[in-house]
Amino acid sequence: MASPLTFFFFLMLLSFSASSSEAGSIGVNYGRVANDLPPPSKVVELLKTQGLNRVKLYDTDSDVLTAFANSGIKVVVAMPNELLSSAAADQSFTDAWVQANISAYHPATQIEAIAVGNEVFANNYTNYLVPAMKNLQASLTKLNLDKDIKISSPIALSALQTSYPTSSGSFKPELVEPVIKPMLDLLRQTGSYLMINAYPFFAYAANSDTISLDYALFKENPGVVDSGNGLRYTNLLDAQIDAVFAAMSALKYDDVKITVTETGWPSKGDSNEIGAGEDNAASYNGNLIKRVLTGNGTPLKPNDPLNVYLFALFNENQKPGPTSERNYGLFYPSEQKVYDIPLTNVNATAGVGKSQVPVSGNGSTTSYKGQTWCVASAHAGEEKLQGALDYACGEGGADCTPIQQGATCYHPNTLEAHASYAFNSYYQKKSRASGTCDFGGAAYVVTQPPRYGTCEFPTGY
Repeated sequence: MASPLTFFFFLMLLSFSASSSEAGSIGVNYGRVANDLPPPSKVVELLKTQGLNRVKLYDTDSDVLTAFANSGIKVVVAMPNELLSSAAADQSFTDAWVQANISAYHPATQIEAIAVGNEVFANNYTNYLVPAMKNLQASLTKLNLDKDIKISSPIALSALQTSYPTSSGSFKPELVEPVIKPMLDLLRQTGSYLMINAYPFFAYAANSDTISLDYALFKENPGVVDSGNGLRYTNLLDAQIDAVFAAMSALKYDDVKITVTETGWPSKGDSNEIGAGEDNAASYNGNLIKRVLTGNGTPLKPNDPLNVYLFALFNENQKPGPTSERNYGLFYPSEQKVYDIPLTNVNATAGVGKSQVPVSGNGSTTSYKGQTWCVASAHAGEEKLQGALDYACGEGGADCTPIQQGATCYHPNTLEAHASYAFNSYYQKKSRASGTCDFGGAAYVVTQPPRYGTCEFPTGY
């Protein structure tokens, strides 16, 4: 156990708690380029059992949107690239499209955003993008949907001219005036956010001789110090996101936020797809989820929560291209997990029913009926964990008797295990109130009982 907490550190910790961002959200991309997937109604139930309350689609399929009605799951829909020229040419087209594909389902189906196209710069639809977005925004406004539904467009990192070092991030010059600036203007005016698709897997596979696998997978590593701003990056995804932030900052759009609309890692690949494999996919997605739920932003935007959509929900057997393209799924079409990681979204407590999470790695589920626990974040760092532990056991009033030497929860004798017990005691004593599992970003909420040796974590006092 640590030394008593000083008053100075106590004030610092309170400052961390007051200024730290809330946890980000985890969603999932529901692609359907396959002939063996379960029906949409089954997919809705699967998402509920995993505690996920955000999903992103690639179209506006009627059966899918109907299945999500009254589910409590928020939905991002898409206007496919092939419709952008028509949407750009005539607002009457977007009026009709919104009426048929949005108004007909919302608000029973909670559509929260429209992804206008997908990676259009790489697919020769660039000239249509902003006019299509503006017409869609006007159609939403006409139908009084603009307060509920945001407009954006997912861009690939190939839209960047430079991305390393992160601080030198910049957009390709030929995109800036015709499309990047007017798009960011629209996002700013409507309070929307930029959607980006970011895949550390591609960067690692192409540069495995210079990029550490641990750095790509959110594992312990020395990190990379940006030569331009002096910030240390401990994972590649943060660096990629901040390269986009730097590119926007160079154009004076610091106030526009980012959502990662696609990121993932394939569980299988061809022999030349370096890094593809089940263990790496489990590490990437599992560690990413933990990282998002800490509530910490990127080094450049530490107070902005990370909102991420994993790619993808299922392995899709009809996708063209290399083997990896058919093996990004978290689940097989049978609804069995490809690998066993928790997919808990701690923000998804309303409207999704009981939280059911796999236990013991055998694919079975146990219902915990909405119970939650608070645990320490392994990414918080020893100093922050120790200070937060001192506070919880001291002024915080947590019951830390069980983690004293010789007591029932002393083993395992690790800082993370002891801090987790103390944080959870504090959280439960505070009746699991919002913000009581934070500790300056050193803790996050889970919906399955923590496993530290034989120690049992209480759910109330």
